[in-house]
Amino acid sequence: MHSIDQYRDSFLEELNKITVDKEPKNLYEPVTYILNLGGKRLRPILTLMSADIFGADYKKGLSAAMAVEVFHNFSLVHDDIMDDAPLRRGKATVHEKWDLNTGILSGDAMLIEAYRFLESYNGDQFKKLVSLFSTTALQVCEGQQYDVDFETRDDVSIPEYLKMIEYKTAVLVAAAMKMGAVIAETTTENEDLIYDFGKNLGIAFQLQDDYLDAFGNPETFGKQVGGDIIENKKTYLYLKALEQSSAAEQNSLDQLFSIQPTNTDDKVATVKAIFVESKADLATKQAIEEYTNKAFAILDKLVITIDKKEALKQFGLWLMNRKV
Repeated sequence: MHSIDQYRDSFLEELNKITVDKEPKNLYEPVTYILNLGGKRLRPILTLMSADIFGADYKKGLSAAMAVEVFHNFSLVHDDIMDDAPLRRGKATVHEKWDLNTGILSGDAMLIEAYRFLESYNGDQFKKLVSLFSTTALQVCEGQQYDVDFETRDDVSIPEYLKMIEYKTAVLVAAAMKMGAVIAETTTENEDLIYDFGKNLGIAFQLQDDYLDAFGNPETFGKQVGGDIIENKKTYLYLKALEQSSAAEQNSLDQLFSIQPTNTDDKVATVKAIFVESKADLATKQAIEEYTNKAFAILDKLVITIDKKEALKQFGLWLMNRKV
């Protein structure tokens, strides 16, 4: 096993090879910009880690890791357009730095490039990777549509929300890990188990993102804190607050999430106070822990050595306790 830093460094070295000057500049400069904004590189790291865990040279997973990361960033570019988000990782979003059309077209190019990275694999391996990638890509789109639909619905349930984040976020984490397993040519059972491990970890990851969106440090979180509140997103925090708050607080939430006030700071502060008063913040942290523990329970079934199971567990604990 290698360290997280080693996986990240190898991936970044590979990333630097592709983010070179290409023409036309107005198509490729935004691609280079978003890919070089940083971020945790969670998904490509998981692809490399998974390949390593199942006995392959992890560097064989670099092309798949690139596919996953480029696709992820493509989805961010288009999500930011749909959300009219001003910041991504503490910097201007692509459509803000350039313009709307550039964001759309550069995102499209990234989606195509993501598939091209899988062309380095052959035969049955290529077929399995492309099939998994296509299924996952479509699910991410479905999850994004659920997210958009929820903004205008007043009857979103917690199970519906969990399905939305499973599709929008968790399936890509799961696929990243399964791709590493496919490259390592492990058993089908191990492939399916590591997928389920990644899916539960991905749900916990998104719930933590929801929590940090409201209660994170803007200097470390890298996005506009309170952005979900400003955009009237029905997050787990919001749904739990509705479930656990008083009638007066429920009415206040309903009213606040039906308007776009000029002073968004007051709205964010009021909503956060309701989250705390209703203990929705604590319920969200509990849900993060529950999904992380669901992932850990799967480790018992994986046919790998104890030290590799421990490495996966430590990674999950880091995700659950992250501040960025």
